Amino acid sequence: MSALTYLSNVDASFIEQMHEQYLKDPQSVDESWRYFFDGLALGEQTGRSSDGGLEPTNEKSSKPNGHATGLGAESNKVVSLDLSAEAKVADLINAYRERGRLLADINPLDEPRQAHALLKLSSFGLSESDLEKTFTAGKLIGIGPAKLKVILERLKQIYCASIAVEYTHIQDPQERVWLQEQMETSGNQESLTKDAKNYILKRLTDSETFERFLHTRYVAQKRFSIEGGESLIPCLDRIIEVAAQRGGNGIVMGMAHRGRLNVLHNIFGKRAESIFTEFEDNYEHVDEASMGDVKYHKGYSADITTRDQKPVHLSLAHNPSHLEFVNPVVEGIARAKQRDQGDQERVQVLPILIHGDAAFAGQGVVYETLNLSQLRGFRTGGTIHIVIDNQVGFTTSPEETRSTRYSTDVCKMLDVPIFHVNGDDPEAVWFIARLATEYRQKFHKDVVIDLICYRKYGHNEGDEPSFTQPLMYKTIKEHPSPREVYAKKLKSEKVITADEEKALVKEVTQSLSNAQKETREKKPKPFSSSYQSKWANFRPASEKDIFSSTKTAVDAEALRSLGNQIYTIPDGFHIHPKLKKFYQSRLEAVETGKGLDWGNAETLAYATLLKEGHPIRMSGQDCQRGTFSHRHAVLNDFENGKKYIPLNQVADGQGEFIIFNSHLSESGVLGFEYGWSLADPRALVIWEAQFGDFSNGAQVIIDQFIASSEAKWKRASGIVLYLPHGYEGQGPEHSSARLERFLQLGGENNLFVCNFTTPSQLFHALRRQLKRDFRKPMVIMTPKSLLRHPKAVSTLEELSKNQFQEILDDPLFSKPAEAKKAKKVLLCSGKVYYDLVAEREKQKQEQEIAVIRVEQLYPWPKELLKKILTRYESVKEFFWVQEEPQNMGGWTHVFNYWHGGLGQFAKEVKDRSISYIGRPIAAAPAVGSPKESAKQQSRLVSEALTVSTQKRKSK
Repeated sequence: MSALTYLSNVDASFIEQMHEQYLKDPQSVDESWRYFFDGLALGEQTGRSSDGGLEPTNEKSSKPNGHATGLGAESNKVVSLDLSAEAKVADLINAYRERGRLLADINPLDEPRQAHALLKLSSFGLSESDLEKTFTAGKLIGIGPAKLKVILERLKQIYCASIAVEYTHIQDPQERVWLQEQMETSGNQESLTKDAKNYILKRLTDSETFERFLHTRYVAQKRFSIEGGESLIPCLDRIIEVAAQRGGNGIVMGMAHRGRLNVLHNIFGKRAESIFTEFEDNYEHVDEASMGDVKYHKGYSADITTRDQKPVHLSLAHNPSHLEFVNPVVEGIARAKQRDQGDQERVQVLPILIHGDAAFAGQGVVYETLNLSQLRGFRTGGTIHIVIDNQVGFTTSPEETRSTRYSTDVCKMLDVPIFHVNGDDPEAVWFIARLATEYRQKFHKDVVIDLICYRKYGHNEGDEPSFTQPLMYKTIKEHPSPREVYAKKLKSEKVITADEEKALVKEVTQSLSNAQKETREKKPKPFSSSYQSKWANFRPASEKDIFSSTKTAVDAEALRSLGNQIYTIPDGFHIHPKLKKFYQSRLEAVETGKGLDWGNAETLAYATLLKEGHPIRMSGQDCQRGTFSHRHAVLNDFENGKKYIPLNQVADGQGEFIIFNSHLSESGVLGFEYGWSLADPRALVIWEAQFGDFSNGAQVIIDQFIASSEAKWKRASGIVLYLPHGYEGQGPEHSSARLERFLQLGGENNLFVCNFTTPSQLFHALRRQLKRDFRKPMVIMTPKSLLRHPKAVSTLEELSKNQFQEILDDPLFSKPAEAKKAKKVLLCSGKVYYDLVAEREKQKQEQEIAVIRVEQLYPWPKELLKKILTRYESVKEFFWVQEEPQNMGGWTHVFNYWHGGLGQFAKEVKDRSISYIGRPIAAAPAVGSPKESAKQQSRLVSEALTVSTQKRKSK
C-alpha cells in the first residue's frame, strides 16, 4: 500500500492507542503505523524558529482530551501532541507526494493550476486557520516541526514546481523511501555553481544555434528540429557524466528523428562538416554495396571523455521511420555489450531510449520492450527513457493520441519512477537527469524522464503547424526559447552579462560557418563507421562469395565424442523418464552413425561451434524444449527442478550456450536478438517462432532492419530465423511461414531464404553462418512433421564429409545414363518432397520421374541449377510443385527467375519452360479442416506424378 493512505478519517482515540502501543514496542504495530510514528520523530523537541517560521515544541502541553502522551524511548522529555491533527497533516503530505503533480508548473506553454479539489485543506479536515499552527509532521519531509504554511510551501517547492513526479505507485519500500529522501531533502532542486550554470547555458546555446544555422542555411530541408526541447542536450550530458561517475563506460542509445542531428553533433561529436555534406548532397554515390538512408536515420559511435575525465563509448543505433522499433534493438545491443565486458551488475553499459510522446503512447512495441526489462534472459539493468514531449504528434493533439493523462503512463506497469519536467527549466532537467541516473545505477531498473516542451515548427520544416494547432502555435511564436529563458535568468542572477550571452552565440555560429565553408570547398564524403571494432575482420560479400564453397564438415570421431558428452546425463541428475529414452536414442544414432534426426543434427551443430569458441544465443516461445518437443536443450531435474544444460558441458574454454524462453512477443524479442547479432558477429544468434506465421508480428523488424540494414546503413547481421512451416492440416495460420514475403524481400544478396529437407543440410547451413568472413541473415522454413519423419534423417558421414548444398539432385538419377532417360522433372522445396517420393514409389515411377530439391531459394542458385537441369536432356518441360496456394510460397519467385524480369532462366536451359502444380490461388494460406487439407495435398501430389507435359500444355 502507499505510505500514509491509512490515515484518512481515522478516529483520534485509535491513533492514541496505536501510539501508546508503538512506544512500548515499535515492532508490535503494523509497518504503516510504524512508518508514521518513526517519521514524526516525536522524541526530538528541537525546532528551528529562525528558519522559515519553525518553532520549538513545548515540553508539556495539554491535549484536547486531557491526556498527556509520552514521546519515543530515546527521549527523556515528555510532549503532548494532537496526534489526530498530526495525522491530518501527514495525510496532506502524502497527498502531495501522490498528486502534487496536478499543480506542477511543467508545461512551458501553459500556466499551472492554482488549486485542485484533492489537495484542498478541507479535504484533510484542515482549514486556513491551521496555517499558523506548528505541526511535528513537518519532520516527514525533513524540515522538522513547522507551521502548516511552511510545510505547504515546502511541499509545493518539491512536488509542484518545474518537476512533477510519480513514484508512490512503486511497491518496493526501499526504492520509494530512497526517492522520497532524495527529493525532499533537496527540495527537488540542486544548488549549482556559477560554472555549472554557464555550462548549461553553453550547451543550450550549442543546441539552439545548430538548429537555427540549419534553418537559415538549408531552408525547408527536413531536419526534424529539436527547437523547443533544447534541454535534451544538457540532460544527456548529465546522464552520461553521472553514469560514468557510477561505473558506466558505455552508452547505447536509440532515438527517432526528432533532434537526432543535434544529438549526433552536440553529444556524439559528429563533425558539422559530415552533417553539412549530407545536406549539400553534392558528393558522388560510388558505393554500389550501399543504397544509403536519409541523414536523420543514421547511427554513429564515438569515444568521448566527460568533464571529469571519464572515458565513455557512445553508440547510436540506426533507426528507420518506424519510430519505436529501435527500442528492443538497443536493448539487445546493450545486453550483448554487457556480456562481452563481463558486466554482471549491468552498471557499465547503459541503454538510453529517446521517444516522442505520441509514438511512446501509441506503438505496441513500446510495451513489448518494457516487458523485457526484468526478464532474466533480456534485462539490461534498466533503461533511461527520455520522452521529448512535444504535446503534438505530427498534426494530432494529445487527446486524440492516447487515453491516458500522460504519454508515459504505460511505464507504471514496471513500478518505476516517472519524472515530468518543464523543458524551459534546464536546471530542473539537470537535477532530474542526475537523480534518474543514480536511481538506475542503484536499483537496476528503468526510469522515465518526460521532458515536456514544444515543437517550434511543424513535424518537419516544410509543414505549416498552424493549420491544425493555430492557438498552440500562436503561443509558440511569442514564446522565448529555452536558451533565452535561461539566459534571462542568469542575467538577473548576475551570472552572465548580455555581451557574454551574445558572444557565446556568435562563437558557435562562426564555428558552424567555418565548417560549412570547408564542406563546400572540399566536398567530403559522408562519415561511415562500418566494419570496425568487433567487425574489423569481416567485410561485405560479393556475388562470388555468396556461392563460394565453405568447409563445414566435422570429423566423425569428433562428433561421436561430442555426442557422448552432451547425451550422457551426469550422476545425480534425475532426468524425466520419457526424456531418458529420448537422449539414449540420440546417443545411439551418433554412435552408429545412422538415423540422425533434425534435432540431433541441430544439437551437434551447436556443440561443434561451441567447442570452437563461438557463443550461441537463442530465444523464442518454448524454444528450450522446442514447440514440437524436439529439442530439450534445457533439462529440468524430475525430483528437485534444478536445470542442466548439456551444451554448456562441451569442453573447457567453450563458447557459452545461451537459450531463453521468451515472453509472448515477436517484434520485441526479434528486435532484441537482431540487436545482439549486431554487437557480436562471432555469435550464432537465433530467434525461433513458435509457428512460422508468428513472424507476421515482427514484420517491421524483418523489413526495416534485418532485410535492409546492410543496404541502408552498412550494418550486417548473421541472425537466423527458425520459422516452422509445412502443411499438416493445422489451419490457415499454422501452416505457412509466408515464404513468399521473405523471397520478395530478397535483393542484392541481402539474406538467405532456405527450406531444408535433411538434418545434415541444417547442420552445414548453421556452421556456414559462422565459417565465412561476412554475415547475412538466414531465414529457415523449419519443418514440423519432418522432425520425426522416418525418411528425414541423415548419417554421420553426411555431417563429416559433405557441405551445404543449395540444390539436391535426385539420388536415383545420379548417373548420366539414368538422367537422360527421365521423362519428367519435378522441382520442389521442403516437406512436399517426401510426399512426392512416397507417391512415386507407390506408383512405381522411380525410373521416370526425378524430384529435385531447391534447398536455398534465395539467393537463387542459378548456375548450380542450370548445371543439374542440363543433365536431363530428354525433358522438355519442368514442373514446380508446392504445398502453398499459387499466389504464395515459392512459385512467383521461381517463375520470375525462369521467365520473368529477374533472369530469363529458361534460355539458359535451352528454352525449356516450367509449369505450376499446387493449390489454386487463395486469400488465406490454408483451409481450416484437417480432412480437407489432406485431400488437397493428396490431389496435388497425384497431379504432379500423373500429369504429362502434353496434358499440362493443353490446360
